[in-house]
Amino acid sequence: MKNEQEEGIDTLEEWVAVPPADVEPQAGARLAQRRARLWALVLQARFIENRVEPGVGGWQVMVPAARLEDACRELRLYVEENRNWPPFLPPVRPMARNTLPTLCVLLLLATFHNLTNLELNFLGRPVDWMEIGSAHGSAILRGEWWRVITALTLHADALHLMSNLAIGGVFIVYLCRDLGSGLAWTLLLASGACGNLANAYLQLPSHNSVGASTAVFGAVGILGAISMMRYRHHLRRRWPLPVAAALALLVLLGTEGERTDLGAHLLGFGFGTIFGMFAELLVGYLGQPGRLVNALLALTSASVLLTAWSLALTSSG
Repeated sequence: MKNEQEEGIDTLEEWVAVPPADVEPQAGARLAQRRARLWALVLQARFIENRVEPGVGGWQVMVPAARLEDACRELRLYVEENRNWPPFLPPVRPMARNTLPTLCVLLLLATFHNLTNLELNFLGRPVDWMEIGSAHGSAILRGEWWRVITALTLHADALHLMSNLAIGGVFIVYLCRDLGSGLAWTLLLASGACGNLANAYLQLPSHNSVGASTAVFGAVGILGAISMMRYRHHLRRRWPLPVAAALALLVLLGTEGERTDLGAHLLGFGFGTIFGMFAELLVGYLGQPGRLVNALLALTSASVLLTAWSLALTSSG
């Protein structure tokens, strides 16, 4: 008997439609179905009973007449809090016109590979570039830190070199245009060196490898991190892109020969992702580095590379 009385009371309870103009005046009096369902979820989260029904010229959210004022207030708060969400896309940054200098650096890498094939002497002794500059695990752990850098400039053969230049060059050129040459090469050198260093700790002491592909994977990680940080409010399907690029590079560069190192590739990608995130945060707050800062960073990177090879040559004597 009591249940029948409660049902009778529910049946007699008056339901009214939430006026869209009272919640969002600029949206007009017509309410789309998607918007109506969203409002219904908001009210449900605030424990306000409601239902969505088709109305004249659109949809309407029905609530008990006694809760109409509460419903309008909650919906107005929701609309106000989410008025500018998601944020607008960030402005497109001007790309640096440094494609030619970047290609020249890559050409220097190819030239250095040719030099390593020549029978050169240092202090009256022949130089075995692979022996003194490769990322040999036990040597790095003994304190020969320069190997994590010098190994990035060495390649097993011409095919190894060309694959890195052809595939990695695309990522490197774009990265240098986005961040500026100095910052880009600093991040590339750091991600490649850190990848080789971490790999030396994870692999067997006898492990040995060479190649710029660790830095190439670092470039992929940096670009992916920059894209995700820059468009973090509009990710949608952006996040799989750097992962797909890394897997594609694994297929292309991961079967070159016995000197390839998949562990270093993945570690380079991981460190590149970390450095890319921090770089994008700094650039977002401070802006893109100017010419002077880029020049100083480029000079620092070149000095570190030259110092590493200087130590490699002197220690071999």
